[in-house]
Parts: sequence; structure tokens; C-alpha cells
Amino acid sequence: MPHTTLISAPELAQHLNDQHWVIFDCRHDLVKPGAGARAYAESHIPGAQFADTDADLSGPKNGKNGRHPLPDPQVFMQWLGRNGVDSSRQVVAYDNVGSASAARLWWMLRWLGHERVAVLDGGWEGWVKAGKPVTAAVAVPTPVCFSGAPQSLWVGAGDVVHNLATKEMVLIDARATERYKGLTEPIDPVAGHIPGALNRLYKDNLASDGRFKSADQLRQEFGALLSGTAPDRIVHQCGSGVSACHNLLAMEIAGLRGSRLYPGSWSEWVADPSRPVAKD
Repeated sequence: MPHTTLISAPELAQHLNDQHWVIFDCRHDLVKPGAGARAYAESHIPGAQFADTDADLSGPKNGKNGRHPLPDPQVFMQWLGRNGVDSSRQVVAYDNVGSASAARLWWMLRWLGHERVAVLDGGWEGWVKAGKPVTAAVAVPTPVCFSGAPQSLWVGAGDVVHNLATKEMVLIDARATERYKGLTEPIDPVAGHIPGALNRLYKDNLASDGRFKSADQLRQEFGALLSGTAPDRIVHQCGSGVSACHNLLAMEIAGLRGSRLYPGSWSEWVADPSRPVAKD
């Protein structure tokens, strides 16, 4: 049975030598470029390959498309193939930032129609705490051909602008409350949020042990936030389309399927000064 949302450390440990499984280390530090690669070089889960959030899970920036724009799907599929992923493989992603970057890779594979992808519940910290094996040996994948097709799982800035009038969609902003309210902005040039967006910090999806809350609890919490809004009307955003995937994954775990991503998010939104900004 394929894993499509989460996998536990004990379950993953049973498949470390399974050639049909591909593991990606997505460790990333937003303010320290290269920190994830250095951490991977020091120690990682046996067989894991490194996925760079800035390079592998993002496309070229042009100053108007946000800090982590989506890559060209063909380019991303070629990268997946070079790293041993085809349609038959079970993919597992993990990181050290509460599974935000891992959730980005999870969403991107879903975007291409690949359902056999899961996030390691508890991440790197949970794996180490559980006493599971680690290594510094770099995995050498056998290239294969990945074949997928982009799905309609995201919206663009134009859709969000149009929504300001139609209110067909409800945006959920995954950033910290202080950034959402415009009280501080440590990364992007403008503080605030997209008018009408709700706020749910992605870390609120996690229990105190760093693992995701139960499906029932997530369903209750998102239900209270959405007030009856259907999941397929929900669009997730954050600063650059990474941590927003965490909220999208949490809704999937809760059985609230069908929400979408605004990949450009706040960093793309404020690149155009004509777009409105709210503060509260």
C-alpha cells in the first residue's frame, strides 16, 4: 500500500534497502543558504539524496515571480529521473524545519500526478531521536525516466487579483502572525498580507513532539478556521510557496482534500506595487 501523506520513522527504517523507495533530504535554512547541503554532507538517512529548496525545488527568479517560483515541469521531471524517481517509486521527503521543505517536494510530486510520496513524520529530529541509522555516504542513484503531467493544483497572481472582487477563493497565509499582521517583515520588502487572507501558522499543524497532529484534531482546527468553506475553494500561500505546502498537506491528512497553492505567494504579490496590501 503506497504512502501518500505521512510515514513514521519505524516504517521508513524497514525500507532503507528497498530499491523501489527513493528518499530525499530537504533540509533548508531560509536565512542561511547552503546550510541544508552542509548538514546533509555531515549526516543523513542512509540512501537519501539531497534536494535543494532554492535550486532543485524552484525555478529561475526574475524579480517578479517570488523567491521560490515553480520550476518548468519538464526540467523538474528530468531532475526526478536523474535521481531515480519514476512512476513506480515510493518517494519519502524529510527536513529539519518542521517538514515545510519536505512538504514542498510532496506537493510538487502531487502537482505532476505522482501520488506515491510521503513526508517523514517528525523529520530529521524525530529520526535521530528514535535512534535510527545515519550516514555520511552519498547515494548514487540509477537514472530512470520520470513521466508525469502537471495538474491544476495552483493559481497565479492574476487569479488572486481577480478573487479580490469575486471572493470565489479563500486564501490561508501560513506565515507567522507578526508577519501576517504587518508588524514585522524580516525577508520581503513590504509588510502585511493579501486582503481577505486568513492566517494559520504552518507550525500549528504540529504537536509538541514535532509530529503532525491527529487527523481528527487537524480537521477540527481547520474546520473552525474555514467556517464551512469547501476545501476546493481554499488556496494556500506564505512568503514564497514553501511553508504553504505544509498547510495543504495538513488538510490532506485531515481528509479535507482539493485545496490549491499560490506558489508566488507574498514575495510575488508585493513585487507589483499596484497590488493592494492589508495590515491588521
